[in-house]
Amino acid sequence: MKRLLLFSLLLLAKNILWAQQKPYYTQYILNNYILNPALSGIESYIDAKLSYRNQWSGIDGAPVTTYFSIQGPLGSNEDRTTATSFGKSGVNVRGTDLSAEYTTPPKHGGVGLQLINDKTGYINRFSVYASYAYHMPLGPKTAIALGFMGGVTNVSLDRSKITLWDPNDPAIGYNNGELKKLMPEIGAGVWLYGSQYFLGGSVLNIVPGKVKFVKNAKYSNAFAPIFFLTGGYKFYLNDEMSILPSVLLQSVSAQPLETHINAKIQYEDLVWFGGSYRISDQLGGIAAMAGINIGKSINIGYAYDISTSSRLRTYTKNTHEIIVGFLLNNKYGDSCPRNVW
Repeated sequence: MKRLLLFSLLLLAKNILWAQQKPYYTQYILNNYILNPALSGIESYIDAKLSYRNQWSGIDGAPVTTYFSIQGPLGSNEDRTTATSFGKSGVNVRGTDLSAEYTTPPKHGGVGLQLINDKTGYINRFSVYASYAYHMPLGPKTAIALGFMGGVTNVSLDRSKITLWDPNDPAIGYNNGELKKLMPEIGAGVWLYGSQYFLGGSVLNIVPGKVKFVKNAKYSNAFAPIFFLTGGYKFYLNDEMSILPSVLLQSVSAQPLETHINAKIQYEDLVWFGGSYRISDQLGGIAAMAGINIGKSINIGYAYDISTSSRLRTYTKNTHEIIVGFLLNNKYGDSCPRNVW
């Protein structure tokens, strides 16, 4: 009964009082595209990502998020002629040589697609977005990208899984089947980047709105604009290892600002590990992360989150998140990104 009560309160807060927030992504550093359409086509290859996140695994009906994203440049966005164009035996192509010889890609466009499914208890959201971005150099070492995205989200509620104290309560109607509503979504973003840094901002759910499954219903699922601001800078510890601290600020109307702090340490272009700290009144937590690049076409990242909220630690186990990436048409043999890390 305690678990049921706790989960009911959390679900109510997440889906009714807080307005619709996007799912959490501990490893956002591996795929900033999922939060910012300006990254469409940022690399010279097609970048595809599959992700699975099981949040608060000890609570029945807790959030489970899966997504598939794919994005790439329109045509070829690079013509490399520098010493770091291709991997060389005994040389770390992601070391200081990259920063010294890095040049921004020429003007080009990029496109992308996202499929996201976020299920929490009896509410499920399935979203499809398409994106476009335009990248333009500001100088030999710095580029900027502007991106836009549009799509739809299908919000469904499985009425058969809900048992009300009063069966005649019309809050969600009397239909025992699955109730569905469709909402349009629009987003935009900007991304400033070079060989060692990035700074980006985006807004999702630009068009606000509410999903009501019953006319004159007391409760609704609200879509409110969500703002993200992120930045990071890569420091070289030596020619084999680098550390990338980053921060992500997330804001939605009528809610306290949420802060995500990450640090990622990478050894050459082979393996990395790191940590994350999420500062939030309701959903604070810490996480350990690690990843590996397998050849020139596959990369894997894993994160294990521990809740720091006293209300959650009593009842729930922790959160698991995994990302598998595929580098398609990778003609230069990159094993990890040049413009994001």
